[in-house]
Amino acid sequence: MALDQRGKTATLYRMVMPDHLCPYGLKAKDLLERQGFTVEDRHLKTRDETETFMKEHGVDTTPQTFIGGERIGGYDDLRAHFGQEVRDKDETSYRPVIVIFSVAFLMALAISRTM
Repeated sequence: MALDQRGKTATLYRMVMPDHLCPYGLKAKDLLERQGFTVEDRHLKTRDETETFMKEHGVDTTPQTFIGGERIGGYDDLRAHFGQEVRDKDETSYRPVIVIFSVAFLMALAISRTM
């Protein structure tokens, strides 16, 4: 559903606590804004408030996005809603291994240059 969504409003419920700022909530807000949505950003400021929200809506996670009164879901659901690729949770990722080897290579290169 990669339609032009300009001028629409979405409601986003996300955790914004003194000791925790949900990274997926930030990603969801950014994605909505990039898609042209005005975001009604509803902060869940305590663990109790978050638990109550999840129980009321029958969800296991936050953030949760609502567009036109319809619950879209979390960040991955939002990406799918906009027709973007969603990584399979069981898919193997080699990114951490590539990063480690890249850092090791750059360190070795830097050391060899100083000698």
